[in-house]
Amino acid sequence: MTEKEKQQAGELYNGFDKELLAERAAAKKLCAEYNAITYNDYQKKERLLDRLLSLRGEKTWIEPGFWCNYGYNIILGDNFNANHNLVILDSAEVVFGNNVYIGPNCSFYTMACPLSAEQRSEGLEYAKPINVGNDVWIGGNVCVMPGVTIGDGAVIGGGSVVTSDIPAGVLACGNPCKPVRNITEADKMPVSED
Repeated sequence: MTEKEKQQAGELYNGFDKELLAERAAAKKLCAEYNAITYNDYQKKERLLDRLLSLRGEKTWIEPGFWCNYGYNIILGDNFNANHNLVILDSAEVVFGNNVYIGPNCSFYTMACPLSAEQRSEGLEYAKPINVGNDVWIGGNVCVMPGVTIGDGAVIGGGSVVTSDIPAGVLACGNPCKPVRNITEADKMPVSED
């Protein structure tokens, strides 16, 4: 089994494997190109994202300062909007549903190191997928850790560290992030008719 196959199977793998290093270098190069594109050159941005990501839906917007490890493990639904400084360490699959909004300075980490110092010193790591449902809003400066699922309609408060699954339809925040309350009809803000 190659190190990449181990990685994709969720087993311990060597992150310094030559194939993985080359793939990360290629993705970082594309990220750097994306971040340097003139702000309003929308077509060029879309073409580059199509080269970098596994799959993306309609109406994708990612502000500059976007970095990922591989790109081929990232799936974006329709109407995906991420503010500045999005980091996705996609050693495992990261799936975002439709209508996902992400604030600035947010990170999604699928990879982690073993607790054993001996295994870490050998360059071993492992990865667990992240799943973000539909209609999710993630506030600024949020960090989502390996293996987490965020349910449909959830809102993650700014500055949170999401270490475990968050159910659908809740406001959750904190470190570690925990559900605070359900989101209800009373949370709808008035719309001006002007």
